[in-house]
Amino acid sequence: MNKRAQRPAVLCFSGHDPCGGAGIQADIETLVSHGCHAASVITALTEQDSHNVKKILPQTPDAIFSQAQTLLADLPIKAFKIGLIGHADSARAIHAILQQYSDIPVILDTVLAAGGGAPLADENLLGAINELLVPCATVLTPNSVEARKLTGLDDLPAAALKLLERGARYVLVTGSHEQTDTVCNQLFADGRLLEAFNWDRLPHSYHGSGCTLAAAIAGLSAQGLAPFNAVLEAQEYTWNALQHGYRPGSGQYHPDRLFWMASDL
Repeated sequence: MNKRAQRPAVLCFSGHDPCGGAGIQADIETLVSHGCHAASVITALTEQDSHNVKKILPQTPDAIFSQAQTLLADLPIKAFKIGLIGHADSARAIHAILQQYSDIPVILDTVLAAGGGAPLADENLLGAINELLVPCATVLTPNSVEARKLTGLDDLPAAALKLLERGARYVLVTGSHEQTDTVCNQLFADGRLLEAFNWDRLPHSYHGSGCTLAAAIAGLSAQGLAPFNAVLEAQEYTWNALQHGYRPGSGQYHPDRLFWMASDL
């Protein structure tokens, strides 16, 4: 049988990053790296470079909903990956899709700010994420800043447990924004801390690391891995992509999500 026909499809709700570091480009490169087929619904166009996001241009909720419906009627989607949303109405459109396909795993990357610091979610969108999307998440992947903003709690374990109470099955709080010698990512489920993963801290600031991690979890979930194993393997892949990162412009480094191809060149 043709192996290409066996590639599981992942439907990504993501923004378009014209500089190629994050958003849908990050998703596609990551999913290809995990043997998946990437289907996409663009939630927002952006004006941005390797320094920061300058403008968000959300797509209409009707367009998001109809595009997803068309894809789901045709492709056997094995996982959803949600990144930049752009507007509260867009979150409602995505929620309507998730309600119709509740058996498909949902990997939710709560993109609330750009790596350069620009805010990407207002209070209305933040409320829609908490109320509508967090309860649908199989794996939620906030960084420590996002976990605090989503919950209003400073203590990270308390914030993670609060997100579990809202309905997320697994919460992976990433620690690259913390002032620590190593990066500690903490995975919570079933009302408790399951595992703390410690990674060597790399020297640069990276654009698209969160997108890469969430897309890797989605791809591994589509391949049939259980959430814990998907989270474990996705972190290793992401760390390697960051270690091989490069600087295409004058701003942040970009992960090299195709680092694994180097041995074949």
